[in-house]
Amino acid sequence: MPAVTDTTSAEPTYNLADLWEMVVDHDGVAGREALVCGGRRYSYADLEERANRLANHLASVGVGPGDFVGCYLPNHEAYIDTLLACFKIRAVPVNVNYRYVTDELRHLFNDAGLVAVVCPADYVSRVAAVAADVPTLRHTLVVGAATAGVDLGGVPDGVDYDAALAAAPASRPVVAGRGGDDLYVIYTGGTTGLPKGVVWRIEDAFFGCIGGGDPLRMSGNVERPGEILERIVDFDLTFYALAPMMHAAAQWVSMMWLLCGAKVILHVGSFDAVEIWRTVEAEKVSMMTTVGDAMARPLADAWDEFGPFEVASLYSLSNGGAPLNAVTKQRLQSALPNAMFTDGFGSSETGIQGSARLAPGEQAGDRVRFNHMSEGTLVLDGEDNEVEPGSGVVGRVATTGYIPLRYHNAPEKTAETFVEIDGRRYVLSGDMAVVEDDGSVVLLGRGSVCINTGGEKVYPEEVEAVVKSHPDVYDAVVVGVPNERWGEQVTAVVRPTPGAEVTLDALAEHCRASLASYKVPRDLVVVESIERSPAGKADYRWAKQVATR
Repeated sequence: MPAVTDTTSAEPTYNLADLWEMVVDHDGVAGREALVCGGRRYSYADLEERANRLANHLASVGVGPGDFVGCYLPNHEAYIDTLLACFKIRAVPVNVNYRYVTDELRHLFNDAGLVAVVCPADYVSRVAAVAADVPTLRHTLVVGAATAGVDLGGVPDGVDYDAALAAAPASRPVVAGRGGDDLYVIYTGGTTGLPKGVVWRIEDAFFGCIGGGDPLRMSGNVERPGEILERIVDFDLTFYALAPMMHAAAQWVSMMWLLCGAKVILHVGSFDAVEIWRTVEAEKVSMMTTVGDAMARPLADAWDEFGPFEVASLYSLSNGGAPLNAVTKQRLQSALPNAMFTDGFGSSETGIQGSARLAPGEQAGDRVRFNHMSEGTLVLDGEDNEVEPGSGVVGRVATTGYIPLRYHNAPEKTAETFVEIDGRRYVLSGDMAVVEDDGSVVLLGRGSVCINTGGEKVYPEEVEAVVKSHPDVYDAVVVGVPNERWGEQVTAVVRPTPGAEVTLDALAEHCRASLASYKVPRDLVVVESIERSPAGKADYRWAKQVATR
């Protein structure tokens, strides 16, 4: 069990707990507002005390270095508490998708070997349903248990979260050996298959995922831990996280700004676009991140129907995690003429790989050209050579440098994804791309969902972008369906714009103006809604089932 001691003499490292504690201790930061969540507001000092109390509680029940702790939560201040508390005692916080059903939960809990889990009162029955099959699970912290009057008898060592914090000491815990080699794990469901845990050294995650002390991409990575204090913002900056914290990008960007002394707002509840714009108004939000059209299009619709809103404070809107259609982006650019627009790409396995920025007044093109590539990110051909710009060769996106160690408990998948080329380790995310004449990179999509039709490869995201630009299409996912002649047939699963009717002939004619004939959808399935992850990512397994039926 870690001892509780003074931290002033500890040598700081790139461990996220060390960096956080340096920021909190810096002059004037403790009193700043750090977090707004569901109307509840916390200063940096508040978050530090809550994290210390939770860390000490977890230590008191035997949670220590290397133990995996489940964050089975929607957006809530307890998510930030749990991340920081685990980092402090060298435990490993694990994101758990709150939409998983029993079998998926059982798999993740066992695969991670969770020793403890933090969950809200209304998830207790779900934890109880799998707890008997998870021999490692020995402690459950339940947010809101006392208020909801929930019976905790069905979960291992269940306690009320707030009561546990109140009873624990607020002093800062220190664990011997805390440093850059501690682990950071992010579970990803990907586009297919069961969730997999991506295992990072925490120092590599700081540089590869969490900005390296340079979230604005203006100053370069810090060269020593203490330099992060020079990067603390000296002006009001508020970041609004629309995606759930269980999503890698929301975690990463929220941590980026907390390590810069900014304010973070977590969106709570269902996605209400009007409420989001009202929050931007009220909180004077500076920066906001969407995840593809699933978030951005409702925001554009709400602006057109209920706007304009007073959002002069919003000078940056970014998108990542799923493609944003050019038409939707142009609508938002019209609404926010003074804002910079940024597209980013990366994955749980790679960290942040590249970005593309549009200054105010620059119009979005049909395809995003990523012209700011992270150091160590390149496109390789089939013989592991860099793709020649302008060659038209489709290659694999590869990243070296700050990359993960492995997949957790998956040596075969690790060997496929993390490879050695000319003596250097690379991660192959599965993204396919071409390199333009100017060296910019255009992503085509994941190879794992590539459609092979008559020997030609079709990348769904490329087709989806064109399909969704049709005025009668509100949302769409493109998949391959078995076909006797072509092997697979390109099929569009479409949610129409309210009041509109989509026909295959009209959609195909629209697509032929932008796509080669073999990429044009040969079949159309109309649905009332498109299944996506809570972060807005396409569910290709669901779409293929619907299209096949």
